[in-house]
Amino acid sequence: QVQLVESGGGLVQAGGSLRLSCAASGRTFSTYSMGWFRQAPAKEREFVAAISWSGSSTYYADSVKGRFTISRDNAKNTVYLEMSSLKPEDTAVYYCAVDSVKMRPDVTGWVPGAFGQGTQVTVSS
Repeated sequence: QVQLVESGGGLVQAGGSLRLSCAASGRTFSTYSMGWFRQAPAKEREFVAAISWSGSSTYYADSVKGRFTISRDNAKNTVYLEMSSLKPEDTAVYYCAVDSVKMRPDVTGWVPGAFGQGTQVTVSS
């Protein structure tokens, strides 16, 4: 059973930056694609970014492309989300997720199998 623990959320002004971290345990981290989702109040959870199990491929939602960067450190069992040029509409609870399939060849087709508990990101205008 995988466990995912997010950290790094907080309050930031528009235009600012934050880095989220997600520490994983309980599974062979380096063989699974990882990703981030977010959920704003009264909205559905939406995909933000994903990174392949090797770290060689990344995939972003159009709304964050060019502003957010996903990365991973397999030695630390941790995935990161660097967020810059933040906008008030980025305000949400951000969830880390692990792929449901091991060593998926195409990260764009990944399907989350488990989520962390989430971390709040609030961007003030």
